[in-house]
Amino acid sequence: MKIATIIVRVLIGLLLLFASISFFFHLMPAEPVTNDDFKAFNTGLVASKYLMPLAKSIELICGIAFVTGRYVTLANILILPITINILFINYFMSPETLPIAGLLFLANLFLIYRYWDNYKSLFTA
Repeated sequence: MKIATIIVRVLIGLLLLFASISFFFHLMPAEPVTNDDFKAFNTGLVASKYLMPLAKSIELICGIAFVTGRYVTLANILILPITINILFINYFMSPETLPIAGLLFLANLFLIYRYWDNYKSLFTA
């Protein structure tokens, strides 16, 4: 199980690093808009000027934490809301990419499960 944890952790880290670095350095072409709802949503995100850079910065920090294996407990908590948003955005607006978002969410839950001993103190009164 320890090897599976390392593999999942590194794969999530690499995925997050790839997504954030390609955003900041404009390495990937703009995604084709699949429908009008997604286009309107994406336009709103870009118009906010701070939300995408904030999310991508958190992805970059968490990706580094996952790849290096340091502060993984904190990175799991930081990336969970972003992962849930990615899952819901793909479910409601872009279902063709839902499997990747689902795997990312499940991998995040798996890592939370594996590091659960670190979270126990949060839930004790």
